[in-house]
Parts: sequence; C-alpha cells; structure tokens
Amino acid sequence: MLEAPRSLCVIGCGTMGEAIVGGLVRAGWLPTANIIVTARRHAVATELNERLGVAATTDNLAAARAAEVVLVCVKPQRFAELFESDDMRSALAGKLVISIAAGITLDKLAKWLPDSAVIRAMPNTPAQIGQGMTVLCRFDTRKAPSPANVASDEQVALTHKIFESVGRCLEVESKLMDAVTSLNGSGPAFVYVMLEAMADGGVMMGLPRDVALTIAAQVFRGAAAMVLDTDLHPAALKDQVTTPAGCTIAGVLMMEDGKIRSVLARTIQEAAKVAGSLG
Repeated sequence: MLEAPRSLCVIGCGTMGEAIVGGLVRAGWLPTANIIVTARRHAVATELNERLGVAATTDNLAAARAAEVVLVCVKPQRFAELFESDDMRSALAGKLVISIAAGITLDKLAKWLPDSAVIRAMPNTPAQIGQGMTVLCRFDTRKAPSPANVASDEQVALTHKIFESVGRCLEVESKLMDAVTSLNGSGPAFVYVMLEAMADGGVMMGLPRDVALTIAAQVFRGAAAMVLDTDLHPAALKDQVTTPAGCTIAGVLMMEDGKIRSVLARTIQEAAKVAGSLG
C-alpha cells in the first residue's frame, strides 16, 4: 500500500496537514512522489509544492481519484460540501479515508461514504515538531453500517505509521473521541495558559521574561517526560519534590486553595461538550 505515485492524498493541507506531510517527509519511508495535497487557492498550492516538495492541486476530486489513502484535514463545516457528491463518493469507494475533524463521527463519515473504510484521528499541534499525540478510532465490525466501512488491520497499521511520523499514536473506542478531542486536541492550549501563568509568577518575583519562560517551558517538558518515561503516577512524582515544611508543599497547597484540580478537570469536560456539537 502507498507504493504508487500520489497514493496518499491530503485534502485541505493547512497547518495540521502540512505538519503530517512534513513528518512523513522527514521519516523518509514514503517518497514525496507518492504524496499529493490539496488547497483551496492556487497560490497556497504552489507554496505547498515548493515548501514540501510534493504534488499540490486545488482539485480535490482529481487528487482523491489518484490516491489509495485519503487524509481529510478540512474543517468540520466543509465536510458536507466535500462529500455530498456522487463523483467524490465514487472516487473514494474501496479506499481508506482518515478524518481528523472534531465532531465528525464514524457514523457520519459512513453515511457520506458508504463504500469506504473510515478511521477517525485526533492529532494535536505539537505534531509540527514531531512531538504530537494522535488518537485513533475505527468501526467495530459488529457496529459498522456496512462491512466496507470497517478498516482492515493493515489499514489501521498504516494509519498508526502515518501518525507515528509526527509523535505517539494510540487507539480508543469511538465513544471516547469527544473526550480525546478536548484532552488531546485542545489540551496544548490549556498547557500554554498554565505555562504562561507560571512564567508570569517568575517575572513577578524578579526573573527576566525570557528566562522565566524558558524555565517554565523546560519544567513542563521535563515533568511530562518523567511521567512518560518512568511510568510513575504524577502524584508519586509530586511527592518526590514536596519535602516536609518546604517551599514546594506550600505552593501546592496554594494551588489546592484555588481549586486548580477541579478547574482543569472541568475545563476538559466543557471542551468535550463543545467538541460533541461541532459535527
């Protein structure tokens, strides 16, 4: 699979699409000749061709016809415009279609594309630097509207390989994707707010802004790596830092006074509710 020229098509190659294609190019396992991307404007398509070294066009239908696998990166509001076409449905019949749109469920994809295997993916923006997290879901054979909508093990493995080019990738049940959209897709924005606030605290205590921001960013990076690399619970790692009567436990108690745990948890909850309405 993906051995023919232009065999992977990225429809709507914006920020996330470009990040994924860039990751594939860096990974080196898929030749640039095997990738075609689309954009709404000719000028953007020309820029993508020059910047990424892949074929680029404004003709979504022609690109879909050429491809074996189609990665759809358009906004949720554009899905009906894109797929409510007999020509497009015909072009995608028998192929794998991967959607990264928030709120567009597998059932909705299957309704538009009854003859295509469909997978939902939710990446996030750190994919731009190869540090992304992508979560996938696919139809359970027993729940699919049509056997044609069920992605094969080979297709799922290929999807993992595509997104592992820009970071980590795992799979969940489809009913969990709104929560995934909130925690994974929106999550970086919530982290940036926390990071900025911590840097502000450093500035308030006399640190230069650039120094405070560098320290705060590296603290987030290092702390996250500790969770991923040690498999220790965050609470256990926190306890390693909070010595008796020390400054860390004093700061932690101040955070608890501000109900930071419930605020962050409710943030994910609220974003998930909105994610469910986007489709």
